[in-house]
Amino acid sequence: AVRGAAMQRAAAAAVGAGAGRERPWLARPHWAAFRPGQLGTWGSFGSKLGSVASLPLLGQAPTWARSRQRLFGDRPVGSPSVELAPDVFFMRVRLEETGEIFRVINCHNDMTVREFKEELDLMVGIPFNLQRLQYLDQGVLMDDTTLKFYDVVPGGIISLCIWHYDGWTELVVAAVEGDPSKLSCLGVTEDSFFRTPNSERFGAEELKQWMAQRAFVALYIGSHRGNAEAVQYLLEQGANCMAKSPLGRTPLHVAAAMGRSDCINLLLKFGASSQEKDAKGETPINVAHRLSRRQSERRMFLFHWLSRSGAKEPSEVIMKKFTQSANSESRPKRKKTPK
Repeated sequence: AVRGAAMQRAAAAAVGAGAGRERPWLARPHWAAFRPGQLGTWGSFGSKLGSVASLPLLGQAPTWARSRQRLFGDRPVGSPSVELAPDVFFMRVRLEETGEIFRVINCHNDMTVREFKEELDLMVGIPFNLQRLQYLDQGVLMDDTTLKFYDVVPGGIISLCIWHYDGWTELVVAAVEGDPSKLSCLGVTEDSFFRTPNSERFGAEELKQWMAQRAFVALYIGSHRGNAEAVQYLLEQGANCMAKSPLGRTPLHVAAAMGRSDCINLLLKFGASSQEKDAKGETPINVAHRLSRRQSERRMFLFHWLSRSGAKEPSEVIMKKFTQSANSESRPKRKKTPK
């Protein structure tokens, strides 16, 4: 109380002494007349307000926010880059019939749904014509639209479903499991009694083609998953390893993409070609190289080398090359006659 009375008398004296002169301190807050070091001593108000020097500048983030940025690497508040999606991102794809989740990289907003499905043909192992994509509202994604049209979130999950007609769903699930006993009951061999309402109308030749197509789809998916037992069963039952998906890919393409060495050996043994090109001009060797499947790439290249040389084992090729080089060195070199 004594201090407050003294300050009031001092203020009144200052007003009387400065009569008739400009008093700019009346046009601004009373605490602004004090220096930063004096604010802390000016009663309880100064203890709560602290020093002017500790106040953040206009447009500057508070101290706690700047500390968090340094510790956790947060972007500055209000940064425009927060609202922008990355140019290239990945998406997750869930195969609803089996619960498997796959990661698809190198996606971008301008990527069409068809281009995305073409990548799934290779990375998920489901042929293009059997895919049905959904996102959030369970509506089917149209091939000619872009990912940006559906406002996909980078890293989000897109549902992949199999078209529910003609018994394809049951076949896909059995091929993923890789159980030959289940596949044998689902129309993958000519002597199978499996029929669907659609196949009941087929003639003998159409029924044969339908079963061959089912055997190829089972071989395609089994090769992608690395189910060597199922792959061997299908190949022995007459499945065509040189048949192609609508995108021109053979079972060897998807086996190479996933690095399934056992399935690659079986497919090559039954006549698959590592030089067969798909619709994009990629061979199985190109696919293995692009996806860094080095062991699969070397295996297919060695098999191609053996088939061209006519040898059955790598040792025969090495001995043949050694013999050719030795013979060339033992031959006397002809001296060039001056012209």
